[in-house]
Amino acid sequence: MDNSKLKEQVRNEFTEYLNLHKHRKTPERYAILEHIYSTKGHFDMESLYVTMTESGFRVSRATLYNTIELLLDCSLVVKHQFGANVSQYERAYGNENHDHLICLNCGEVKEYKNGNLFTATQQRKLQRFRVSYYSMYIYGICNKCVRAKAAEEKKKKKTENTNIRINKKK
Repeated sequence: MDNSKLKEQVRNEFTEYLNLHKHRKTPERYAILEHIYSTKGHFDMESLYVTMTESGFRVSRATLYNTIELLLDCSLVVKHQFGANVSQYERAYGNENHDHLICLNCGEVKEYKNGNLFTATQQRKLQRFRVSYYSMYIYGICNKCVRAKAAEEKKKKKTENTNIRINKKK
């Protein structure tokens, strides 16, 4: 599905949701939806606020938070809690299935495209369940942190060896 059709579909779903729950259909709410579906990847509330204001759209943080709650409720946005970090969000439609690699040391989150995780047998078990999307969280230590820790340990060992040689000379 191309991006313009996707945006039209989510806009229609949002309108239907707002009508059904008797919420106002404000330009700000639609601008936030448009902005989220114009970008890919994760975002937090602060980065959403900054990118919207930088693009010239004036919106309050309260409006952002309230609109995100509506978008979560109607399943147009997905919320992630990666460890102790701040909540991250991403659009629910137009994303390929992907896994999240989360570094326990620095907190960095990377997406990993993994095709279809379900075997044919698992897919048959899911016959009576229509999967919209899935997400897997994989926790570990990223290469950058592994290299930094190894360099720190090497430096520490070198310092210890130097101290041993100095103590032997005394």
